[in-house]
Amino acid sequence: MENPITSPPEPRTLALVSKGRPRRWRNRNNNAYILLSPTLFLLVGVMCLPVGMLVAYSFWTQNFTQIDTTFTLANYAAVFEKEIYLKILLRSIAISLGVTATTILLAYPIAYFIAFRVTRQKMLWLILITVPFWTSYLLRVFAWKVILGYNGVINSALIWLGLIDAPLEFLLYNPMAVVITLAHAWAPVAILPIFVSLEKIDRSLLEAATDLGDTRFERFMHITLPLTVPGVTASFLLVFIPTVGDYVTPQLVGGPDGMMIGNLMYTLFFRVNNWPMGSALAIVMIFAITAMGAAIWMATARARGKVQ
Repeated sequence: MENPITSPPEPRTLALVSKGRPRRWRNRNNNAYILLSPTLFLLVGVMCLPVGMLVAYSFWTQNFTQIDTTFTLANYAAVFEKEIYLKILLRSIAISLGVTATTILLAYPIAYFIAFRVTRQKMLWLILITVPFWTSYLLRVFAWKVILGYNGVINSALIWLGLIDAPLEFLLYNPMAVVITLAHAWAPVAILPIFVSLEKIDRSLLEAATDLGDTRFERFMHITLPLTVPGVTASFLLVFIPTVGDYVTPQLVGGPDGMMIGNLMYTLFFRVNNWPMGSALAIVMIFAITAMGAAIWMATARARGKVQ
C-alpha cells in the first residue's frame, strides 16, 4: 500500500495546480499595477508630459511672439554652433563635478564615523545630519552669501585679526562660491547612501583582514572602499544630476563667472521669450547628464564585478 504522504500527486491534481498558479500570479500582478497606478499617473503627468512638450518645442522656431510649428533642427544646430551655449554647458558640468567631488570627500568621513565609531544613538546622529533641511534652501544660500560677502563674516574676522587690510573680493561671485554653497547644501544627501553601504559591510571581513596582517589603511583600500562603491555612486548621481541645472545658487553667489546652464535657460525662456531655443538647450543637457550617468553606472558595475 502506497504512503499517501510520499506518493506522487495524481495528474489531475498537477493540472489543477498548474492552472491555478498563473491565475493567482495574474491577480497579484493586477493588484500590484492597481496600487502603482496613482504613482505611475503622477510620474507621467509631472515628468513625461513636460519633457514631451520640451521635445516638441525644440523642433519649432520662435518668430517674435508667435511659434512656427514647422519641423526644424535649427535650434540644435545653434546649440553646437554658438560657443556661448557649449561653454556654459561645459562650465556647468565642471562646476557640478567639483561640487560632487567635494561633497563626497566631506560626506565619506562623516558616514564612516557614524557607521563604525558611533555605537549608540545612531538615529540621533542621522537626524542631526538632516537638520539643514529643516530650513529653507534659499535661506542657506543667503547665509553663505553673508559669510563670503565683501563685508561678511570671513572678511570681518580677518580684518579684526589684522591679517588683511581690505576685504577679499574673490570669496564671492565666482565658481568657488558656487561649489562651497552647493557642497554644504547637498552634503546630507551624500552622507546617507554611503552610510547605508558602510553599515552593510560584514565586520568579520575586517576582522579576517586584520588577522592576516593588513593595516588599517590596507583594510580600508582592499575591503571597505570597494564594498562602498555602490553607495558612493548613488551619492554621486544624487548630487551631480540636480546641481548641473541649479539656478538659485549661481544666481545669488556665482556672478558672471559662476553662471550655469540653469541661468541661461531661464533667460531664454522668460527674458528672451525663446521657448524653442531653451527647450533644445534643455534636451541637450538632459542627454549629456544621462550619458555621464550611464557611463558612471557602467563603470561602477564593472568595478563591482571585479570585486566579487
